Amino acid sequence: MSTQTAFHRGVHPLLRLLLPGKEKAVLTAKPDRALLERIEQLAAKSTEGKLTAKERDEYEGYVRANKFVATLRREARAMKTSSL
Repeated sequence: MSTQTAFHRGVHPLLRLLLPGKEKAVLTAKPDRALLERIEQLAAKSTEGKLTAKERDEYEGYVRANKFVATLRREARAMKTSSL
């Protein structure tokens, strides 16, 4: 089983409890401009191989958060589609 499949299997029951009725909010939520700028800065430094250990840790946190948000949105889309 892939990491992604295992993650989905682990969080799916919880998302089924939390998402109903909130699909639109999950699909339209956007990060604030300052956060986007910080992620872009870290991404550029990562590409250049210039992240400090502290910055690498911060950037990895944003990458994990992005994966979780993608999972939330995928589930929200699936719920919205199934309720049509």
